[in-house]
Amino acid sequence: MSWNQSSLLCLGLLLQLSLLADCSLKSEWTSNIPRRINGEAPAPSSGLRLQIEQRYVVMDNGLLQVTLSKPQGIVTNIKYNGIDNLLEHHNEEENRGYWDIFWKPPGVRKGEREKIHGTSFNVIKEEEGQIELSFTATWDLSIGNKSVPLNIDKRFVMLLGPSGFYTYAIYEHLEGWPDFNMDNTRIVFKLRQDLFHYMAISDQRQRIMPMPEDRETGKPLAYSEAVILTNPINPELKGEVDDKYQYSCENQDCRVHGWISSDPPVGFWMINPSIEFRTGGPVKQDLTSHVGPTTLSVFVSLHYSGEDLSMSIHDGEHWKKVFGPIFIYLNLAPADGHVTKLWEDAKQQLLAEVQNWPYSFPASNDFPSSDQRGTVTGQLFIQDRYLLKENIPADSAYLGLAAPGDIGSWQTESKGYQFWTRANSDGSFSINGARPGNYSLYGWVPGFLGDYKYDLNVTITPGSKVNLGDLIYEPPRQGPTLWEIGIPNRSAAEFYVPDPNPEYINKLYVANTTSNNTVPVDKFRQYGLWERYAELYPHEDLVYTVGTSDYSKDWFFAHVDRKNEDNTTYTPTTWQIRFNLDNVTRVPNEIHMLRVAIASVTGSQLLVHLNNTDSYPVFSTSIIGRDNAIARHGIHGLYWLYNIQIPSDKLTVGENIIFLTQSRHMSPFQGLMYDYIRLEGPSTSI
Repeated sequence: MSWNQSSLLCLGLLLQLSLLADCSLKSEWTSNIPRRINGEAPAPSSGLRLQIEQRYVVMDNGLLQVTLSKPQGIVTNIKYNGIDNLLEHHNEEENRGYWDIFWKPPGVRKGEREKIHGTSFNVIKEEEGQIELSFTATWDLSIGNKSVPLNIDKRFVMLLGPSGFYTYAIYEHLEGWPDFNMDNTRIVFKLRQDLFHYMAISDQRQRIMPMPEDRETGKPLAYSEAVILTNPINPELKGEVDDKYQYSCENQDCRVHGWISSDPPVGFWMINPSIEFRTGGPVKQDLTSHVGPTTLSVFVSLHYSGEDLSMSIHDGEHWKKVFGPIFIYLNLAPADGHVTKLWEDAKQQLLAEVQNWPYSFPASNDFPSSDQRGTVTGQLFIQDRYLLKENIPADSAYLGLAAPGDIGSWQTESKGYQFWTRANSDGSFSINGARPGNYSLYGWVPGFLGDYKYDLNVTITPGSKVNLGDLIYEPPRQGPTLWEIGIPNRSAAEFYVPDPNPEYINKLYVANTTSNNTVPVDKFRQYGLWERYAELYPHEDLVYTVGTSDYSKDWFFAHVDRKNEDNTTYTPTTWQIRFNLDNVTRVPNEIHMLRVAIASVTGSQLLVHLNNTDSYPVFSTSIIGRDNAIARHGIHGLYWLYNIQIPSDKLTVGENIIFLTQSRHMSPFQGLMYDYIRLEGPSTSI
């Protein structure tokens, strides 16, 4: 494939030199942002045009034309700025722009990937300012297991003015239909390989990307999605690792991403104005854009969570959910500027979409507009008398509405909607735009252990404004802190993340020191870091001495097993925490409390011994976790908290040792990441 390599290198330099502070829009709490008018795009025509043919339907607003197959509802062509098609025209039509779903019947281990093909087509709205089209797939008993047992209504909307289009879908399962599990559903666009070479996810995470051929000719690594680029078309990329999971992003930050073409200077962007329809809450990680060039919007997935987040529809239940709308945005570089303006403009367009959420234009009654939704307000305080006698405002707390359940159940809730916000410095919060329904109010506070849950359910009705007043969160606490390791923030990022093996580099995550300030990089996204543990501790495992060791330097970010010299087998590892106690009382039934918060775990069993490993452990988990965050370059997955009672008579005056053993050792990807560990003394009066 031919392309202008020098122009790509220049584009990369310009974009990298123009990086600003990271734009991390945190969800629906963005407010008071004026609607931006896209002055750089051509002026639209006086109205919308809809052309219906035998096999296709075309929406045209004077800025772009979008062609969809009829009745399947596959986006086959996007014409913009004189470019006949922004999608990869060498692909078969159904492999250009599509919705798909990964599903399986109960008890089946490996599911099916099914592209969602409509079987009927309808024009929902055709007015001067809006076109809305419906492509519906209807399930009936005669289909059986050949198709997912859902009715799916895919909608595509074009408005007069914006240089883009919207899409959303309504999934419905009726009573009496078969049970099934849904592991993934998303929308995918495959862009033209001869145009789009530069990918942008955030201000820091953007670069010239490899081509698909580069991956095909690369050297596969131990984890299947990763390859070393051995003979890339762009020689600047030779020797680098490419892995789509290196570009994953938390839901709260995955709001705009996409691709740039330098000639002609065009941007293609996926804009997610809300996360209410995504599973797993604000810090759930998922894929964004990757080599293809491919761009995604993922609504349901098992990434960084495993089967715990699989959506199970069972017992003949009636279930319905709206995914989206999302906005596919196209833009042009201004005549007097360079292509870096495309990314800045896309961020501004995101602000406009967030300001307009919830949208008023969807024609489906299943998508409530803003006047049909409700608001929940309150003020959260932390009560921890071992820290402060007065209540502490829950600064920056996460507060969210999700389906009623147990404390922390929002992490693995997948069928309903979730509405999240961040508290102000005084702990006050406002959750806006919540759909009618019954919810629990959940939360957690960075810097404090555990999960918060409001005692009562919260009912939202159209237009309701629910003020919960002052709320109190009492984090887990028995007695005074004797020592602690890490920060309770549900992430292992503060621990020691090693430099990668020089053979496994992705230059995007190497510090940029060309300016006065080093650009922060997510070192944990480099491939193969789990192997560095055995290099740092070839024979003896990690020993951490309280009062002497520094967790940012001496606590490895992942508790993994060690590869043996045969390079095929692995040995379990046991870490030690050494600490001194000046005195230990011998009051009957008195206990110390060990809090172990885990940020991620995959196929592991944690054993906790005290002072020797020959006796029975004082605590043991079962085999837990399937979030795969170690292999997929995430610094966290699902959050786990264990409260371990240690009888005081098991401790001694002077040195004590807590042994942490990760006993499973069948794979290099088994292991866990700690979030925070704390030893508390016995309860005392304050």
